Amino acid sequence: MQFSSPTHHQRYLYGILLTCIGSILFSGKAVLIKLAFIDGANAETLLALRMVMAFPIFWGIYWWHSRTRPMNPLVWPDRLKLIGLGFLGYFLSSYINFLGLQYISVGLERMILYLTPTIVLLISYFILQKSISRLQWYALVVGYLGVIVVFIQDASSTGVSAWLGMILVFLSACLYAIYMIGAGEMVKRIGSVRLVVYASSASTVFSLIQSLMHNPTALFEQTPHIYWLSLINASVCTAIPMLMIMVAINRIGSPLVAQAGMLGPVSTIFMGYAFLSEPITLMQISGMTLVIAAMWLLVRNDPNNKKSLDPKKSNVLDDVEPIN
Repeated sequence: MQFSSPTHHQRYLYGILLTCIGSILFSGKAVLIKLAFIDGANAETLLALRMVMAFPIFWGIYWWHSRTRPMNPLVWPDRLKLIGLGFLGYFLSSYINFLGLQYISVGLERMILYLTPTIVLLISYFILQKSISRLQWYALVVGYLGVIVVFIQDASSTGVSAWLGMILVFLSACLYAIYMIGAGEMVKRIGSVRLVVYASSASTVFSLIQSLMHNPTALFEQTPHIYWLSLINASVCTAIPMLMIMVAINRIGSPLVAQAGMLGPVSTIFMGYAFLSEPITLMQISGMTLVIAAMWLLVRNDPNNKKSLDPKKSNVLDDVEPIN
């Protein structure tokens, strides 16, 4: 890659650095959830704590964004759609993902979620009647082959429960893919920051209702360790990396961010080893390599993702969605 000026080169390096750090922080979510499960917390309580603690951070980002950018008023159909997207993408998808994490390794969970773009492709092909190139089909096959390889590793150690965990996390990825398709139709009109804030706010309400119905006092009876893990999850592994990815897209564009973001699944495997004593095997590394190769093929050959490094032609606040 050639740069027109030292400043351009600095923007590129800064954007890559932000993307790498943001991807690693996003991937730490699964490790924190696993640690909280070990302490005895349940999925309903952990999801509610995460959303409640992230709620003021998201609205702080929204306030900062709205100071300098005028926004069109929302009409009621938009509000209803945002509530539906929040239920589907940030509540139901996340809840099912939390349930699945109880049965599989964090490495396999992250790889399955990393296949979300391929699920979007398949939905677009079978339901929206959009064409898929031969190279995209190759990428699909390679990506799912990689997940199967890592799944075999998990199944050998956890048995039948690995099937349940994989099915739940894959269902979570499917729901998030549907959310991405629905969000893509709205983001150009209302902006991604407002979409994320409103959808996550709706998800906060849903998660609170679910937690209170499951156990009315659970939110107030957790150990200090679980509260700290939830706070770190909400801030360091959710809101902060979302902001970092936003800035990175503004500096280097979506395609490069997607490529650098491939560091996420790699870091998850090593974090699982460091904090959860999950083994790192040759089979796991092989599967991870296949998944990353498949995603690299999709990113490198997506004609819709060709964006300039010129910040005037790439508006971060209208391009990005947080990682599930």
